[in-house]
Amino acid sequence: MPMNLVHRKLCSSALWAKAVAAEMPGNIAGYDLGDSVLEVGPGFGATTRALAGLVPRLTAVEIDEASVGVLKREFDGRVRIVHGDGASMPFEDGEFSAVVCFTMLHHVPTTALQDAIFAEAFRVLRPGGVLRAMDSLANAPFRLLHIGDTMNALDPVSVWPRLQDAGFTGIKVDHVPKRSVSFSARKPD
Repeated sequence: MPMNLVHRKLCSSALWAKAVAAEMPGNIAGYDLGDSVLEVGPGFGATTRALAGLVPRLTAVEIDEASVGVLKREFDGRVRIVHGDGASMPFEDGEFSAVVCFTMLHHVPTTALQDAIFAEAFRVLRPGGVLRAMDSLANAPFRLLHIGDTMNALDPVSVWPRLQDAGFTGIKVDHVPKRSVSFSARKPD
């Protein structure tokens, strides 16, 4: 989704990649992601770089065609990169053991499209598969960074019922007020 120049520079920077790499092991600790993980919305690839060494097999679906080209060149067969929309994924039902998305849902322009991503994650997960996601919450600096961007921050209170509506169980939602929300859920066996 559209990002302003400052935001693009930050998210494509070595500093951001280093921070993401340091945090990623903790972001997925305690979650059995299984043997085939799908990342939705890798953008510039910082999360993909961090995940690639932590999971057995990684696929990433990215909506921006230019980013797909860059990601394919960088990951060259180590990660399957697919050009597609997270709200209408080009994958088979039950193809993945886990679906993850990190710091991208706020770039989805509407709540309905975010819900479509949840529904698609549910569809492409195997029975018992896990959804793990994290995103930033709106605050003054976050809003400034997103001037001219698409910014549709999640409401932490609404996450649980929205995931339940998509069919998920075992839902856990944690948030740090005005900073971040993280959540996990399972597709029933």
